[in-house]
Amino acid sequence: MPESLDPIQEEVQDHAGDSRLNGFIALFVAVVATFMALCNVKDGNVVQAMQQSQARAVDQWAYYQSKSTKQHIAENAVEMLRVQLDMSPGLKPAAQAKVEARIAAQEAAAKKYEREKEQIKAEAEQAAKDYEAMNVHDDQFDLAEACLSVAVALAGVTALTRKRWLFAVAGVFASIGLIFGLAGFLHWNLHSEVMAKLLG
Repeated sequence: MPESLDPIQEEVQDHAGDSRLNGFIALFVAVVATFMALCNVKDGNVVQAMQQSQARAVDQWAYYQSKSTKQHIAENAVEMLRVQLDMSPGLKPAAQAKVEARIAAQEAAAKKYEREKEQIKAEAEQAAKDYEAMNVHDDQFDLAEACLSVAVALAGVTALTRKRWLFAVAGVFASIGLIFGLAGFLHWNLHSEVMAKLLG
């Protein structure tokens, strides 16, 4: 009689071990999936901000180009007025004063456009720098999501196969995903060029 109870006790113990493993897997998946969802939301916000920075940079460079065009027009007007003044030596003093005033006004406009261009250029370059900084965080969140997804998949396979070493591998992927996710949230300067290229 005692011999017949041993297989039942072993089955009960195996079932208790499986239940404990399934409980760990369920908790693991819940925590990882929650963190992955937070990373996904934050990454969406980062992508929107990147698009705004990119649009701002494009707008500023277009504005810079329009100021350059206006500056060239003003400079050309100065040259034309000077040629006109040189070719009209017998101009009355009042007419000559008007042309000289027009030259001074166009020179002032050209200098103003040059100053404005420098400010616009600085804003465009800052928008490009902002974009690049956010791109690093976008890569961090992408890498975090990839690692966390692999961790969840491995946890699911662990639940089916009962291979505990798979759960350890899932833990490694989850840890990498957690590190890169935290780097994205906390603006750490942590970047993997190799992984970014693979995911890009």
